[in-house]
Amino acid sequence: MALKMEKKNDLDFIMKNLLAGGIAGMCAKTTVAPLDRIKILLQAQSSHYKHHGVFGGLMAIVKRESLLALYKGNGAQMVRIFPYAATQFTSFEIYKKYLNGIHIPVVQHGDKFLAGAAAGVTAVTLTYPLDTIRARLAFQITGEHRYTGIAHAATTMFRTEGGIRALYRGFVPTMMGMVPYAGFSFYCFESLKFFCMKYLPTTLCRKCERNTGGLVLTVPGKLLCGGLAGAVAQSISYPLDVTRRRMQLACMDPHTAKFGSGMVKTLTLIYRENGIVKGLYRGMSINYLRAIPMVATSFSTYELMKQLLQLDTGMKVS
Repeated sequence: MALKMEKKNDLDFIMKNLLAGGIAGMCAKTTVAPLDRIKILLQAQSSHYKHHGVFGGLMAIVKRESLLALYKGNGAQMVRIFPYAATQFTSFEIYKKYLNGIHIPVVQHGDKFLAGAAAGVTAVTLTYPLDTIRARLAFQITGEHRYTGIAHAATTMFRTEGGIRALYRGFVPTMMGMVPYAGFSFYCFESLKFFCMKYLPTTLCRKCERNTGGLVLTVPGKLLCGGLAGAVAQSISYPLDVTRRRMQLACMDPHTAKFGSGMVKTLTLIYRENGIVKGLYRGMSINYLRAIPMVATSFSTYELMKQLLQLDTGMKVS
């Protein structure tokens, strides 16, 4: 009877976390969808927009295409982001709980980083083809469409570009970038959250509504911790994000087909042709503009959803 109750509680915990994580991801990505699209266009150096900056590019999209074109590819993004974010946040909670029981100094000090990195890898592995499809749809220019939607893009790529490998093009740099990105995102957020509760309990925290004696972050506290975590994580992993995009979009233009043949070769070509600032870190300014509010919104919404679903009992800091 006790075992059955425990299994029911575990299932309830997982289902609520999946819901909280999925909603958090959808809110975060929709918030920055226009910046996501211009970032993709700048990273892959679209012939129509590569001479524009961030704000000039956004205005050019509206002028050349339409206001709704700022959200092109966001439908595919929502299809991808719910299972991605749901899996990532839920995996993090499960891995964190498991790693807490391992009494090895390295694991004990880096458990949040390891749990975050493993959660990111788990989520990306399951949803990567949808990210590739979303990038292809977002890269299309009105009047020059190659794909009519998610299903058409998937079947066309599968049929004409080498099967399942086409949907996983750029997967290796994504995995290599995901480890520091997800690891530092969760590690920084959890560390900043602990810092706020220990040193700023009356400024950025409040008592948990469930009267457990624990503290939870206020909305400004959630946004601040999430934004800083996003800035740190993006700074470290960005060159591999550029490499991934160039590989994903290589077949969209004959002039960029050379970027689809492997991670090391693509990374080297980007560096040789455009250098560090204009190549490996191209679009970094827009990435800060999108990553900081995106990660802030993601963590804030997730923490809020956990409180609404009564998953968060607050943190007690001695």
